[in-house]
Amino acid sequence: MTPPGTPRAYSDPTMPPSTAGPPPADGLLSAARRNLRELAHGLSHASHPPTPLFADSPDRRLRLLPYAVVIALAAVFIPVTIDVLTSDYEAPGGVAGALAVGQAAPLLMLAHRPLQAWWIVFTADVVGALALLALPEQQGTIWPWTPPAIVGYLFVLLALGLRESRRTVTGVWLMTGAAGLLLHLLAPVRSDGGALLLAVLGAVVLVSGAAVRERSDAQRRLVEQETVNEAERARRTLLEERTRIARELHDVVAHHMSVITVQADSAPYRIGGLGEEARAEFASIAAGARESLAEMRRLLSVLRSDGSRGELAPQPGLDRVQQLVEATVRAGVPAELSLAADVADAVERGGVPQAVDLSAYRIVQEALANVVRHAPGARTRVSVTVREGSLTVLVVNGRPQEPGSPLEASGTGHGLVGMRERVRLTGGTLDAGSLPDGGFRVAARLPLPPPEPPSASLHPEDP
Repeated sequence: MTPPGTPRAYSDPTMPPSTAGPPPADGLLSAARRNLRELAHGLSHASHPPTPLFADSPDRRLRLLPYAVVIALAAVFIPVTIDVLTSDYEAPGGVAGALAVGQAAPLLMLAHRPLQAWWIVFTADVVGALALLALPEQQGTIWPWTPPAIVGYLFVLLALGLRESRRTVTGVWLMTGAAGLLLHLLAPVRSDGGALLLAVLGAVVLVSGAAVRERSDAQRRLVEQETVNEAERARRTLLEERTRIARELHDVVAHHMSVITVQADSAPYRIGGLGEEARAEFASIAAGARESLAEMRRLLSVLRSDGSRGELAPQPGLDRVQQLVEATVRAGVPAELSLAADVADAVERGGVPQAVDLSAYRIVQEALANVVRHAPGARTRVSVTVREGSLTVLVVNGRPQEPGSPLEASGTGHGLVGMRERVRLTGGTLDAGSLPDGGFRVAARLPLPPPEPPSASLHPEDP
């Protein structure tokens, strides 16, 4: 019963329940248990494969360095530990030898399995502290850890900091401090600060090793990201170059489609005696050609970058290579052109397809542009010939008079990427590389169609 006069507390069903207050105890306990499980997992499972440091290094001496270090540590600490235990602590020879092997021999495992080595060294150090507790106290000695045990333990902690995760490193330091504290409580009279010294020095070593490891990991991730970015830039450059080539070839294909349209539309007026079926067929060809032209224009609008305008000038060809060479000479590069007479004849009679003609011009243009930028003052020779059914383009430059940057291998229209794409488009081959004298050579072979044989249907007297 509520006493009279006591105000009643009413809850408003429209108000949300209050979330203020301390967190439930079971939440804290579950979080603590989860952290302990993760800590135990980190102490029992190595976070890296059993491979030593510098295992991926191309330098053999650097790969052998971890093995040399651990062998040297074991060779030094085993006799030093035996000498210190027998001379300073007056331990029996058998006990000193067993403790030295248990505390120093696991240092050989630091190259591959530092976490397992720590478990052995940690256990051997605790056993050694208990064994020394049974011996008479000697003046000028420290306990529970001996000086060789402290120094060897610091090397183990350094290996852990360089290889293991932050959770594992934290667990190792906590167990080290807890073992020192328990030994201090077991024999406070014998303890003279050795446990605290190891805890402080261990923290410094672990933090230093972890900092070096995290810095190395950050550099590795940065290199990987730069590699990915470089691959993306190369891929984007390749796509841009292919788009640029597609825009240029649009004019070539559109010209042929326009010719087909004109011929199909004018065929009924040029050729007499055509039937209705033939006229309808020519009309269908013209309509298909016009539709293809419209589709190509829509495709070109997709390929063209935002805000860019189409070129109104006709696409260049081999007839303008002489102008390229002259412009290169005006830029300060001594260049000469060798254009075979059969090349000009093939261009005039239509023996060189427009795609090959345009590709040859662009290859010469990009090669000369690279010479101007990266080999200033180098004597350059351009040669265009027709051999064995292929158009051969050769651009060779000597050693630059002034030091320049390496030949550009990417970049829209001015690098090897564009040359390779144009050669691949025409089904040819490209050979580009440095010369022994410091120059550079670009050789492209573009296949030409076989000459058309004269029609057998014409009579010899026909014009």
